[in-house]
Amino acid sequence: MKKILVTILITVFLSPLYAVDYSEMSTQELIVIMGYVKKQNEEKFKKELKERVPTMNAKEKAKYQENLKKMKNKK
Repeated sequence: MKKILVTILITVFLSPLYAVDYSEMSTQELIVIMGYVKKQNEEKFKKELKERVPTMNAKEKAKYQENLKKMKNKK
């Protein structure tokens, strides 16, 4: 019983270490890693990036559009 409890506690405390928080990253960083995000984190990544599109400057939008085209061509 103690082993199960310890395992659960370890899992609860260590699982946030593997979570990725894209809100902490700059817009430029997000643009650079487009296409390299793990499948399990893809939904969070897309959501964060979509929220930032309206606030992107012209340079960022151009790079974002370029990376979008590259990603579509890969699929």
